[in-house]
Amino acid sequence: MAYAQFTRRGGLRDLIVCLNSQSTKLYHAGLRQRVSRSTLADANELRDSHLFEALGARLIEIALALYKDHGIGLGLKKPLYAMDSTTIDLCLTLFPWADFRSTKAGIKAHSVIDLRGSIPVMLAITTGKVGDVGLLDTLQLPKGSIVVLDRGYVDFSRLYRLVQRECNFVVRAKGNLSFNCIDVRTPDVKTGVYSDQTIVLTGERSRKGYPTALRRVRFYDAVSCLELVFLTNRLDLSALTIAAIYKQRWQIELFFKWLKQNLNIQHFFGNSLNAVRTKIWIAVCTYLIALIAHKRLNTELSLRNFLHLVEVNMFEKISLAHMVDNALKGENVKPIQSQVELF
Repeated sequence: MAYAQFTRRGGLRDLIVCLNSQSTKLYHAGLRQRVSRSTLADANELRDSHLFEALGARLIEIALALYKDHGIGLGLKKPLYAMDSTTIDLCLTLFPWADFRSTKAGIKAHSVIDLRGSIPVMLAITTGKVGDVGLLDTLQLPKGSIVVLDRGYVDFSRLYRLVQRECNFVVRAKGNLSFNCIDVRTPDVKTGVYSDQTIVLTGERSRKGYPTALRRVRFYDAVSCLELVFLTNRLDLSALTIAAIYKQRWQIELFFKWLKQNLNIQHFFGNSLNAVRTKIWIAVCTYLIALIAHKRLNTELSLRNFLHLVEVNMFEKISLAHMVDNALKGENVKPIQSQVELF
C-alpha cells in the first residue's frame, strides 16, 4: 500500500501488475510471495483503519522530535499550527454513505499541521456535509501555542473555549463584525498595518460567546492587493507579527496540494468508510516516512525529488544514503551489497 502511494497507482489491478512485475525483488521490500488482488481487497474492507491511525500517531511523534528546533522565522517561543480541511470528491453511486451534495458524494480531511516542518498532528475524516468549525471542539494543542484559522472557523464561543484551554488563535474576521473600540495603537502604514485596535464584541450572541477583549488588526497586502482583517487574543505581539503569522496559514494549503499531486488520495481501493480511512492514513504515513528520512539524511534534495528517488529505487538493494549521494553527484545509482533501508 505504501508502494501504491509512492508510485501513484490508480487501482488494485494496476498495483498488483506493478508489484508482481518485480517478483524477483519483492523480498527487498519485505514481501515473501506474489501479491494477490483478493488479499488486498479483503484487507481494505476488514483490517481496521485504526491500525494505520496508530502507526501515523507514532510517526508523528518521531517527526515532531526531529523538527522541534526547525524555525519559521517569527521569533515565537511556542509552536505555531494551521488548521483547515480539504474536500475529496467521490462517486455517489459507489460511495452512497459519503453525503455531500445531491449529485455527488465527498469526504473532508480536517487537518492541523505543525508549521515547523508541515507535520500533520491531527487528521479527522468526515463526510463532506460536516462543517469545519465543529472540529474546534476536538482541537488539543499544547498550552501557549498559536493556531492560525481562516474565517470559516469564526465561532466566538468555540474560540473562547480555546482561550480557556490556554491556547491562542489568529483568525481572519468576517465583514459583518459588530464591535466597540476600547484602545488604539499607532499604526504603521508603510508596513501595511492600517489599524491596530483592542475591541469588545457588541453583537448579542458574539458578546455572550466571547466576553473579553480582542485584538483587531487591519492589514493591506501589497502583493495580493487585498485588505485583510485579523482577530487574535494575543495583545502582546506586534501587528506586523500577527499579519506574518496569518501568512503562514498558506502552508496548510501547500500541504494539501503536495499530498494530492505527489501521493494518491483520490482513488480508493474499496468503497467502505474503512477502506477510505485506511487509504488516507496510509498516504499520511507515507508522507511522514519520507519527511523523517529526508530530515535524517539532511539532504539538499527537495522532498518531492527525494520521494521520486525512492520510487525509482524501491526494489533495489541499495542504501538510501548511497542513493541520495549519487543523485546529488549526478551519477547513476548502482546496487551495492547492503540491505535496503528505505524507512
